[in-house]
Amino acid sequence: MLRKILKKVLLTVVVLIGVLVIAYVLFNNFYPSFGGDVTKERQQVYKQSEQFKEGIFINKKAVPKDLSFSESLNLAYKFFTIKVPNGRPKEDLKVIKLDSANVADYKSKTRMIWYGHSSFLLQMDGLNILLDPMFGMVPAPHPWLGDDRFNKEMPLEVEKLPRIDAVIFSHDHYDHLDYETILKLKDKTKHYFVPLGLGVHLEAWGIPADKITEMDWWEEKQLQNITLVCTPAQHFSGRKLDNSQSTLWSSWVVKSLDENIYFSGDSGYAPHFKEIGEKYGPFDLALMECGQYDEMWPDIHMMPEETAQAGLDVKAKKIMPIHWAGFKLALHDWKDPIKRVEAKALELNLKVIAPQIGQEIIVADSVSTYANWWKNL
Repeated sequence: MLRKILKKVLLTVVVLIGVLVIAYVLFNNFYPSFGGDVTKERQQVYKQSEQFKEGIFINKKAVPKDLSFSESLNLAYKFFTIKVPNGRPKEDLKVIKLDSANVADYKSKTRMIWYGHSSFLLQMDGLNILLDPMFGMVPAPHPWLGDDRFNKEMPLEVEKLPRIDAVIFSHDHYDHLDYETILKLKDKTKHYFVPLGLGVHLEAWGIPADKITEMDWWEEKQLQNITLVCTPAQHFSGRKLDNSQSTLWSSWVVKSLDENIYFSGDSGYAPHFKEIGEKYGPFDLALMECGQYDEMWPDIHMMPEETAQAGLDVKAKKIMPIHWAGFKLALHDWKDPIKRVEAKALELNLKVIAPQIGQEIIVADSVSTYANWWKNL
């Protein structure tokens, strides 16, 4: 009798494990938000890149470190069990709403509109450009797998945006490249500029290959009178367990005849900032990663003090901290990034601007100040 019961229990466990394995395989291979996979044929093309070695993209420094199974479990346990005081705002962040007609008809000085985290609308030389447009609610392949963003409202909904001349992406992580956002943008976007390999995701989501330009580090392209430069970063990529490092990550220089902007993407602090500053600086405005850091992953995200130093390295006239006030992806107080970077920047005599989500940023403006909108939240 006992043997029969044990057999039934064992059979149930085996069936359950089998169902879970099949569900994972189906989810991993067919759920659309994962995007595409780099083919062997594309890998042959990427072999021409100094950043591509033995089938993956690499940093100049040997990071990020491959975690052991126990280290990965420990990291996951800490992230999901540690309670972070003030880890996210107590209420949704209020945004400044934009008038769609004003955005569509804008022809004045180069300006930017922050959407929170690392997403921007850039209006330069009569063109509309989006940087890392992530307008979804959750930075994960499925809504159940992450927390909602801090601002549920947008300055201007995707559907009301005007024709987009170019979309620029820094890398393929979910808090920067979002499936649902691409579906909403693809019928109004003329062209996409991305690091090597990232085009496979866009193509998997229905973007024609001739509307995508993949670029390697230090490669330049012209968008009418605007120069786009794909520049280095120290980070990593991957949208599922089996395609880590299969696409490249980058920062970007966006330069018109009158203004020069640097967009750091995600990056740990490294010598590439000085190299970029020497080659393409000074910058009127540098959008610098500052948030989602931790001592457990110091090589792939900067501490706020490093963000300020990187701003000096790239020869920025002023910096704007980004990658904060959007999502909770680390274990720090949500206001910690802005407090620490401002303190270090003051010490370094570096100007910091921190506009509210949706607030107009005139790139060449060296006079305006911004209220500390986060202080009482």
